[in-house]
Amino acid sequence: MDPVSPVKEFIRKQVPDWDDEIMATARFKAFSGQRSDWEPKYLFWKDLILKIARHLDLFIIRPSQVKEEWFNRGGLTPLCLDHVLCLMYNEGDIVRNVDLVDPSSGRLSQLFRKVRNLMVRSPITPEIVMLEDHLFLTPLLKDKTAQIIKCLSESHWTSSCIITMSKFQGMCGGPSEAAPLLSYLYGLGKAQYFSISKEVIEGVKISLSSESVPAISSLDLDVLHLIWTTQKLEDQIDVIDRRYEMSRKSALASLNSGNNKVALRHAREMKLTSESRERCTSLLNRVEEVLHVIANAESTQKVTEAIRIGAQAMKQNKISVEEVELCLEELEESNDAQKQVEKALESNPISGIEDEDIEEELEKLELELESENLQISRVEVGNTSGEMDTLESTDSLTDALSNLKLHNGSASESVGQKSPIPTRTKNSKHPMLEAA
Repeated sequence: MDPVSPVKEFIRKQVPDWDDEIMATARFKAFSGQRSDWEPKYLFWKDLILKIARHLDLFIIRPSQVKEEWFNRGGLTPLCLDHVLCLMYNEGDIVRNVDLVDPSSGRLSQLFRKVRNLMVRSPITPEIVMLEDHLFLTPLLKDKTAQIIKCLSESHWTSSCIITMSKFQGMCGGPSEAAPLLSYLYGLGKAQYFSISKEVIEGVKISLSSESVPAISSLDLDVLHLIWTTQKLEDQIDVIDRRYEMSRKSALASLNSGNNKVALRHAREMKLTSESRERCTSLLNRVEEVLHVIANAESTQKVTEAIRIGAQAMKQNKISVEEVELCLEELEESNDAQKQVEKALESNPISGIEDEDIEEELEKLELELESENLQISRVEVGNTSGEMDTLESTDSLTDALSNLKLHNGSASESVGQKSPIPTRTKNSKHPMLEAA
């Protein structure tokens, strides 16, 4: 079968008028005029390239393959494709190999490379883009890295994880695919490459959260060595299992042929292989236990840090533990009440009730609420009028007392001498009024 036929079938599904000669002639023409004239055509080719690459699960494309195989119609190829790829590069949808940073190189080497690219940077022409061996599609690089982080998050509960380079390459699909993905993650601050020079053990530390990856520590080196040892032991156990299976089949064949001596020799090999597997399994369990303890310690440290930050926030906001517990209890009671309501609704379905009956009940409730509000407002108005009357009487009494004056000074003095303190008679209600 033609290896390109799946691509052409996919193109025909995505573009129903792909085989239409008039439309094909218009699409395959070179760009001319203002951008507004050819931008719809550019967007068409750009979207089609991304759809095909996503369909094939590719983030690395070869310009020659795209032009000569994907979009070849009887020997005719799009004349505008080189401009399409050049525009995609200028807009950030495509990255060249020279633009990628090698995380395994030293910082000084990376700095020199950045300075060189800035100093000798020349404008990219369509011809230069078409001469590239490989181009990397940025949107698909982003999708692939998100898949890798999601896969690692399912097996790690910490904010970052450490894996060997061989495992990372296996997740990416090979060394050629792993290099641009690691460079992309490194550029985002989500991954760091490191190695143990004594045994040439390469590893990658990847952030599984939205934060940047933490710096490499001495503990990370030890963890990488333990993970590498685990993988080596697992590989050794697989080899032992295959050897054991071969010895078992050879022993059975020797027994069937009547050669008991050879069968006995294979049985001894099986026993030795089984003992070797037990030793490897025991060592593997011990290494995995150490890794488990380290992971638990990291989780405990994270929890302790979270508790410390929470206690500090509570102290700053003057929130006591009792208030938090009370809030949680109220929330739990509210959830229980909600669950009871849901159970009651499930046990007593209201499917038989008509909408008109519900509307009548709502109208009655609204009328009752209005009548209650009216009564409350009347009571408030009555209380307010009584208070106003009391205030008016008090004010009038105060005015009367203030306007009360004696015009005769001597009389005032005599009255003051005879009766310095006004006496209250039997029928008097106020001593000052009686004195007046």
